[in-house]
Amino acid sequence: MTTLRVGFCGIGRMGEPMTRRLLAAGHDVAVWNRSSGKLPALTNAGAIACATPRALGESVDIALLCLGDGKAVEDVVFGEYGLVHATTPPRFLVDHSTLSPALTRTLASRWSRATGNVWIDAPVSGGTGGAEAGTLAIMAGGPAQAIEAVTPVLRAFASRVTRMGDIGAGQTTKLANQAIVATTLAGLAEAYVLARRNGIDTVAVPMALQGGWADSILLQTLWPRMVNPPEHATGTVRVMLKDLDAIAELAHSSATVQRVLPEVRRLLQDAVARGMGEWDLSQVYRIGEAQSAPDA
Repeated sequence: MTTLRVGFCGIGRMGEPMTRRLLAAGHDVAVWNRSSGKLPALTNAGAIACATPRALGESVDIALLCLGDGKAVEDVVFGEYGLVHATTPPRFLVDHSTLSPALTRTLASRWSRATGNVWIDAPVSGGTGGAEAGTLAIMAGGPAQAIEAVTPVLRAFASRVTRMGDIGAGQTTKLANQAIVATTLAGLAEAYVLARRNGIDTVAVPMALQGGWADSILLQTLWPRMVNPPEHATGTVRVMLKDLDAIAELAHSSATVQRVLPEVRRLLQDAVARGMGEWDLSQVYRIGEAQSAPDA
């Protein structure tokens, strides 16, 4: 098979390390980002900067997106200088953003009608650490042959690419993933406050629980960040709340009863209202700590 020419739109917390992995794997990579200030570091590593998504689309076979929300995806693909306006649009559009399944199906249908080409929804899990290590998990929705065709490219930053079904299935699986992450996050936050307020050495907890039923990647990753707040967020409260909003939409449309996630969503809404939207997810424990503080 002919080597696919690769483009990447969205050089953020995830997009930058994913692009670096593509370059390290030997791919020629064109890049575009709304803020051009993030591009020099990648062009110095061998990437080719493009002025618009349309310009990027002119030169690649596969366009990878990793953007903040549905509006950003729609603008990059269908806006005035969007990918859809390329003279020869990319054969494959792979969206690593996390969107609602309904919006994904709508955008994919527009793309197919306008270009005749394939849209694959391929949200990722594993955080910035997984992107840097090349161990992300990708949940993909779309035609089986198309997913098989792009998998060699995706393996530059993912250890696993799993087709979950037709368009939208990847997003649905990612929202299930986020439901697990969010509820676990809330449980960890409450456990942390409980332990700290009762004199437990919180530094020792992850090691003490290692191998037990409570052990998890989230425990081993987020708990230490509660003990020692990170200088830079690897996942923000605002982004997780955006995903919980999408889960609420999907639950409503599918008549799915939820009891735990609405409480977690309210927790994150409270955090954003308190100005914590750009904080690291680990810091949501501070809300519970404040609410459980004893009266003076």
